Amino acid sequence: MKKVCVYCGSSPGAQPEYARAARELGRVLAGEGLGVIYGGSNVGLMGQLADGALEGGGEVIGVIPRMFVNKGIDHWGLTEVRVVDSMHERKAIMAELGDAFIALPGGMGTLEEFFEVLTWAQLGLHHKPCGLLNTCGYYDKLTDFLNHTVAERFIRGEHRSMILVADTPTALLQELQEYRAPVVEKWIDR
Repeated sequence: MKKVCVYCGSSPGAQPEYARAARELGRVLAGEGLGVIYGGSNVGLMGQLADGALEGGGEVIGVIPRMFVNKGIDHWGLTEVRVVDSMHERKAIMAELGDAFIALPGGMGTLEEFFEVLTWAQLGLHHKPCGLLNTCGYYDKLTDFLNHTVAERFIRGEHRSMILVADTPTALLQELQEYRAPVVEKWIDR
């Protein structure tokens, strides 16, 4: 693992702990010599993540659609900025560059991007680890729901176990480094 792709909110969220955790994650990744791939913005948790990694002397690559550059929310203090024409192009580049994926607290975009790469892992298109940084229990209800999907036989337990969850950046990074992808067919009761 050399680079970690991080999905997170472009808003700071309701609790200051979210911003602190984003900045800490950036510093932890930089301290481990791991590059950060993210959405290229200077606002919300995205800006905190990038600033933390840069403070730690880390490599930070931002992949940002031109429409956001035009709004002036791009972060030009990064190691590298890739300006793309669409969200589809952004997601493809980020997924290609990342050796692991982390979702910090965020909204629909964060969840959509995380679940897309998770689905690709479920289908065996990649074997990269995917984790949720569960700051202040942000993802508790989501993990409860995912457990429900297993009980209702829509997701295999082995696939549910692919979603690594930890409360601190250091604990999550350790889980990502120890991860081994399950080898199991996607379908249940086929």
